[in-house]
Amino acid sequence: TVRIRLGRRERFKREMYQSIPSPVSPRQSRNMRWSLALNAVLGLAVAAMLFRGASAAVLSSPVAAAQRFASPSVVRSAPAFQVPSGMVHSLSQAGRRAAPSRSVGANVLASPTQSSAGTIVDDGTITLTRFMIEEAMKSNTPGQEDMVRLISSISVACKRIASMVQVAGISGSTGLAEGGGSVNVQGEEQKKLDVISNDVLKSALRSSGKLGVIASEEEDTPVVVDELYSGEYVATFDPLDGSSNIDAAISTGTIFGVFKAPEECLVNPDADKLSIAEQQCLEATLQPGNNLVAAGYCMYSSSTILVMTTGNGLNGFTLDPTIGEFILTHPNIQIPKRGKIYSMNEANYFDWDPKLQGYVDSLKKGEGESGDKYSSRYIGSMVGDVHRTLLYGGIFAYPADKKNTNGKLRLLYEAAPMSLIFEQAGGKAVTGPGQRVLDLMPEKVHQRVPVFIGSPEDVAECEKKLA
Repeated sequence: TVRIRLGRRERFKREMYQSIPSPVSPRQSRNMRWSLALNAVLGLAVAAMLFRGASAAVLSSPVAAAQRFASPSVVRSAPAFQVPSGMVHSLSQAGRRAAPSRSVGANVLASPTQSSAGTIVDDGTITLTRFMIEEAMKSNTPGQEDMVRLISSISVACKRIASMVQVAGISGSTGLAEGGGSVNVQGEEQKKLDVISNDVLKSALRSSGKLGVIASEEEDTPVVVDELYSGEYVATFDPLDGSSNIDAAISTGTIFGVFKAPEECLVNPDADKLSIAEQQCLEATLQPGNNLVAAGYCMYSSSTILVMTTGNGLNGFTLDPTIGEFILTHPNIQIPKRGKIYSMNEANYFDWDPKLQGYVDSLKKGEGESGDKYSSRYIGSMVGDVHRTLLYGGIFAYPADKKNTNGKLRLLYEAAPMSLIFEQAGGKAVTGPGQRVLDLMPEKVHQRVPVFIGSPEDVAECEKKLA
């Protein structure tokens, strides 16, 4: 009996001890507190996300937006909603400009179920197409609608060339055309992309339906556009300026100019021999730069930039690859009156006229009219050098020398278009003292001329030194 009672007592003690929780160590207690704190934070975060999602869904609903402005019971007598002036953004480098204040009539919100699709929302972004359309609408000049189509075709060609330049090293498009030995009319070896870019531009301009004759650096003679596609304009272009740098991934570019063709021009492209009248039509490309109705260049570098003018100021557009459109980023470009950079190929220094040598020496020493020492910047790609000069000021020159007595740049599709661009930006372009580039009457398609182009005060000082 005593043994049975002791056994029951032992079992009771064991059960009592098991029901009492074991002591918790300080480390376990600290871990438990951290776990509870983290769970609380996660719970709050999830709740906040759910709340934001619900709010966004409500705000994004057109019906909810309408209800925020007015209820159905008061909408008929509600005053028009005026966009606050503080919400209108001014023009920025992102291509946005101030949109005019618009009044949203109360009748737009006539019922809580009506959609807001009829409301025009303008974020101020100006694409090249929109810019050209608005310019055509403001202008009273006949043919501006045709210019919209023509510039659009050029911009498409620039996009294609930019794409090819970006992947040239991957696609095997670098190097000489036909493995070497392919030479253009200038006596220069053609790169693969020279030939491809030339074909892309010709195709784009032909399909615009607004061109009658095309003259290119890569073509021996002007090209007649098919009668089916022919139009009233003449285009001259350098399809890929600076192509010698393409293998080194240095900036290159396309230069173009547009003239008005004589109205009586109609050329049969299938004829074996052109008549005198048809030959005269092809000679429509031989016009002075003063006759240009449009000019521009497209630079392929860290970004693709199209700078162009139709005779009413100069504007720059940057290609946005996310939407495939050129966006206005440099409105109404004006070159500084004077800069501190000169851009010339000084490897030819000892072949220059001594007067030009003296001018460059004075810039280096800070003995010029400004008294500032100039820096030398030279890429070897005209588009790249000219673009920097346009934005920063200074002077770009490719003068005559003992080897190239008439200079090296072509008048029709390099010197003349660039001169119009600079003059539209307030700059100056001459071939020598008192000799304006745009006044020159070309004698042949591939005629070369010396060029001094840049800030007006820098070019004027250079003219004085050369006189």
